[in-house]
Amino acid sequence: MDAADLRIFEAVARLGGMNRAAGELRTVQSNVTQRIRQLEEELEAPLFQRHARGVALTPAGRRLLPYAARVAQLIAEARRAVADDGAPKGPLAIGSLETTAALRLAPVLASFAAAYPEVDLALATGTSAELVDLVLGHRLEGAFVCGPVRHPELEEETVFREELVLVTQRSPLGVDALLAARDLKIVVLRAGCFYRQRLEEILARRGVVGLRRLEFGTIDGLIGCAAAGIGVTLLPRGVVARAWREGRVNVHALPAEEALVDTLFIRRRDGFVSSALAAFLAHARSGHAEAEAPE
Repeated sequence: MDAADLRIFEAVARLGGMNRAAGELRTVQSNVTQRIRQLEEELEAPLFQRHARGVALTPAGRRLLPYAARVAQLIAEARRAVADDGAPKGPLAIGSLETTAALRLAPVLASFAAAYPEVDLALATGTSAELVDLVLGHRLEGAFVCGPVRHPELEEETVFREELVLVTQRSPLGVDALLAARDLKIVVLRAGCFYRQRLEEILARRGVVGLRRLEFGTIDGLIGCAAAGIGVTLLPRGVVARAWREGRVNVHALPAEEALVDTLFIRRRDGFVSSALAAFLAHARSGHAEAEAPE
């Protein structure tokens, strides 16, 4: 068994067929079929069940698959490491919370792009849970998420600290009166969002439970709904600064133990830190982006 065998095995497992794998690997089906049979003979276990539509993994195949994927990732990282001569260049896939991207990263990205034009930076946004999964799955080199994460396979570094505030409609009523409303709703991002979880915890401590949740896909949607009196939400102070100055929403401070949250940069412990990633982190650490807060 060698890396080439495992590469063929992984392609067949992922694509669900010998012929489809052969097309991706730019070889003939007979070669793929022969290599899989030889691998099964060597391991003394069937790896696939053949059926009319292709193949499916056997229990032994499912056990082998993570190792095949790991070998493929190591080979890809080894090639990148050899090609990395210290000059930041090539692809760099980073993830971020939408709030962090809007509040903190614009100056970082502009500065980084100007300093390293040969780096092809791709930024993906998502919830903390989604981004953690993407980093663990080697689909992102790193990501900005809310912490702590404390995953054994991840390195985490605090880069920013945010103050979270409750965001409500403009009203002469205090926050306690607003939260006591019978028809109170919370407007939140999808499941896996750290701010959503923190908001529910904050309200539960105040005896506010059994709330209706309205899910939206963007930060602007949350702010708009809060401004319209549809519900309350929880966001970093800097994200709602403009809406607050324009008189569209009220913001309500929280105790430090509830308000302060660290934004971490996470990456795999066993991952290769490319020159592009190292340069990007240096820019993020230097504090080019500062939150805009209400005066």
